[in-house]
Amino acid sequence: MANIGRKPPKKILIVKPSSLGDVVHSLPFLNAVKERFPKAEIHWVVAKGLEGLLTGHPMIHKVWLINKDMWKKTTHIPHSFKELHTLFRKLRKEHFDIVVDLQGLLRSGIITMMTGAPLRVGFKEAREGSRFFYTHKVKGGRDIHAVDRYLKIAHSLGCNITDVCFPFPLSSNSSLITHHSSLARDYAVMVPGARWKTKRWPPEKFGELSSLLPLRTTIVGSKGDMSTANEIITLSNGKSISLAGKTDLKELIEVIRSARFVVSNDSGPMHIAAALGIPVFAIFGPTDPMRTGPYGKGHIIIREDLTCSPCFRKKCNDLKCMKSLSAEKVYGVIKSRLSF
Repeated sequence: MANIGRKPPKKILIVKPSSLGDVVHSLPFLNAVKERFPKAEIHWVVAKGLEGLLTGHPMIHKVWLINKDMWKKTTHIPHSFKELHTLFRKLRKEHFDIVVDLQGLLRSGIITMMTGAPLRVGFKEAREGSRFFYTHKVKGGRDIHAVDRYLKIAHSLGCNITDVCFPFPLSSNSSLITHHSSLARDYAVMVPGARWKTKRWPPEKFGELSSLLPLRTTIVGSKGDMSTANEIITLSNGKSISLAGKTDLKELIEVIRSARFVVSNDSGPMHIAAALGIPVFAIFGPTDPMRTGPYGKGHIIIREDLTCSPCFRKKCNDLKCMKSLSAEKVYGVIKSRLSF
């Protein structure tokens, strides 16, 4: 167990910049830490674009934004160094008692070290040499769900991790949700997007599935998913609508919260649905549901039984694991679990 000292910490920093699903998986850690140290100020370093999950959260005192995507661009290097220098200086002035790196990469490890906190905690298996920046290392393990892995660090800080709770930010009274007529009725949510192309079930199969289901489907995603959503709508026989690119994160949460169920690739919105307790029918191919599947009970993994899966490849010329999974099979699984 980490040596916290006799005095409870006044300030705690969580370093977990991305991705959407990973930030969702970190919420039980936030809940456990806040219960253990109710008077502590909790700050969070998150990537630009994901702040909607954390800004205004009653458990979080301050959100620190980093533009990590711009940091990767060589043309932005001078400005990035200036941003990093400013970030390090401001973080050090906060005098954090504990800093926890849940990301476990070189960038997050450097941020953790530069705070100057006396207790810096991360995983023994952290990559890119980031573990050398910690004062205390926790064995997380590989074949374990991300939620349980993060909670191991909470346990090392003396937190009770018996009850797993996902404290989402306060509900948003979105006019988009209130006035959209299709969301006033029984509907399912479809998530055709995913960061890896290999994790995406073909849009024509989502469209066929939508045409088979006896209720309306609402497609969610980013602006980059809009063309895919339009393809699904065309193939759905008029049973789908698209909100892809039309919601912020808080609105996305509310759309999912009111859904009857969710059909999704391995993606951030899938994890939001699972955390909200909405039944998830998760389509998996190259990734391992044991590590990144929907967390909790009542969710169904749908996949083809292939020897090459999971392969964890971001590129594949075959994509048999996704292309061979039929809409009829997915529909059959959903129908067998739910009463239509």
